[in-house]
Amino acid sequence: MKYLDVDGLGPVSRIGLGTWQFGSREWGYGDSYAAGAAREIVSRARALGVTLFDTAEVYGMGKSERILGEALGDERAEVVVASKVFPVAPFPAVVKQRARASARRLQLTTIPLYQIHKPNPVVPDSVIMPGLRELLDRGEIGAAGVSTYSLQRWRKADAALGRPVISNQVHFSLANPQPLDDLVPFAERENRMVIAYSPLAQGLLGGKYGLHNRPGGVRAINPLFGTENLSRVEPLLDVLRQVAADVDAKPAQVALAWLLSLPNVVAIPGASSVEQLEFNVAAAEIELSAEAQTALTNAARAFHPVSGARSMADLLLDKVGRR
Repeated sequence: MKYLDVDGLGPVSRIGLGTWQFGSREWGYGDSYAAGAAREIVSRARALGVTLFDTAEVYGMGKSERILGEALGDERAEVVVASKVFPVAPFPAVVKQRARASARRLQLTTIPLYQIHKPNPVVPDSVIMPGLRELLDRGEIGAAGVSTYSLQRWRKADAALGRPVISNQVHFSLANPQPLDDLVPFAERENRMVIAYSPLAQGLLGGKYGLHNRPGGVRAINPLFGTENLSRVEPLLDVLRQVAADVDAKPAQVALAWLLSLPNVVAIPGASSVEQLEFNVAAAEIELSAEAQTALTNAARAFHPVSGARSMADLLLDKVGRR
C-alpha cells in the first residue's frame, strides 16, 4: 500500500474504502450484508493496509456510520475515519450536535476527518466554519475537510476556519478529470489532500459496459451510460485497455493507478465484496510510465460527455434489451 502524509492526519492510504453503500438498500445492501460482508470487507481492508474509511451521516441515514464503527472494532481509533455533515441549517450549534451524533454512531471520541458534505448555496462558510473550529479546539475532530468545493470556495473555507481545511472530496476520475486544472496543483502546493470519489465512474472505466451492454439499477439513470456518451467514451476506454494490457492489469485498476500517480490524491472506491476490495487495493502496486500517464491524461481531457438525464429512448432501449 502507498500512503500520503497530510498535516493533522498522518499516513493516509492512497486507496481508501468508500462506505456509502453500507446500509443503503437502493444498492441492494440490507441487514444481512451489514452483519456479514461489510465486516469482512473492513477487516480485509485493514489487513491490506487501508487506513482511510469514508462515510457520512446521510449514508443509509446513519447506518453506514454504525456499520463501519462496529466493523472496525478496537481498530476504529487507529485509522482515519472520515465522516461528513450534510449542510442543512449548518449553524455552529447544529454542526456540533451532528458531529457528536456521528461520533456516537462510529463509537469514536474524536472523528479524525470531519467534512462539509457539499457547499451550501445560501449559508456562507463564514457561518459554517466556526462550528468546525470549536470542534477542532475541543479535540472532537482531528481535522476539517470539505466536499465538492471549487478552489475559490475552498480558499474561503480556509479563511473562515482560520486554519487549513486539509481536504476536498470531489468527483474525480478519468471520465471527470476537471480537478486536474486547479484542485490538484493547489493540494500539492499547500500539502492538502484531494479525495477522489466515484473514481471508476460507477463502473464505466472498467470497460464492461457499452452500447450493447447497458447497466440496470441505479446506474441506468446516470447520463454517462446514455447512447451518446457510451459512444464518446470508447477512445478513452481503448487507451485504458492498451495500458492495462501493457502492465498486465485490468482497465479499472489502471484507472485507479492513474489517480494515484497524481500528487496528493487518494481514491475511495466502494467494494461490495472482499474480492472487489482486493482488486481495488492491488491498483496501488501498479507503476505507470510517464508515457502511459500522459496518454491517459490526454484521453481523459478529450472525453467530453453530454450532460443531462438519459433520454427516454435510451431507457426504452434498456427495457427492451433486458426482456
